[in-house]
Amino acid sequence: MARAVANEFAKMRRLRTVPVLAVMVIGVVGFSCVAFTTSGLLGSLDDPAGHPWRWLLAGLALAVPLVSPILLAVLASRQVDIEHQGNGWLLAQTSGLTPGRLCRAKFAALGAVLVAATLIQSALVAALGWAIGITVEFPAGQWLGYTAATVVVNLVILALHLLLAARVANQLVGLGVGVLGVFVTVSSTGMPPWLGHFFPPWGYYALATPVDIVGSGAIALDPHHLSVLALGIAGGALFLLATRMFDRQEA
Repeated sequence: MARAVANEFAKMRRLRTVPVLAVMVIGVVGFSCVAFTTSGLLGSLDDPAGHPWRWLLAGLALAVPLVSPILLAVLASRQVDIEHQGNGWLLAQTSGLTPGRLCRAKFAALGAVLVAATLIQSALVAALGWAIGITVEFPAGQWLGYTAATVVVNLVILALHLLLAARVANQLVGLGVGVLGVFVTVSSTGMPPWLGHFFPPWGYYALATPVDIVGSGAIALDPHHLSVLALGIAGGALFLLATRMFDRQEA
């Protein structure tokens, strides 16, 4: 399995995985900069009552759901489509690597770089806050909690797209699902939390959101971290179950 994961990392160099992740990071950081255009942020850089970090975190929470779903679909599609085009499923199986194990290797490799990219984009947005002169105490718990929740939701979406790409050779289907995911994500931001639970995994971006902009102020919300954790556990279990079913099928 370790060799299979290492092989997936080697494939990434040819598939331009790092540039795609770089686009995701730049896109998220760029969209997060929308917060810099608001007077609520720029007018409260040193005012604790103005909660400048909440404004910036709200920008991050808006950017992640808009950018991530489509690019996650692209990442999974590229990593799997190479097997469809080169009959890689059969070649892997002849060497003892079943389709399910190959999918798990792909998830392990892509998941590792995805987690790194998610942490980097969150850190860059925070760094921009310090760069523009925010002197208010940094809300580490709130920021790290949202970052961790984003990691979980991203990994579940990645697992879903890997399974979809493995089962459906036409990768346009996965990209279409990614576009649909953006629509669901945007729609779920206006839903009551109880209703957002019925739209996994994309709706859970909204459940993880720790702040909201109401009128001219940024207010703290109560993010549903337990729900996101449950999504991660359920998503992981279903991914393992589905890939073990792949193991019983011929490539």
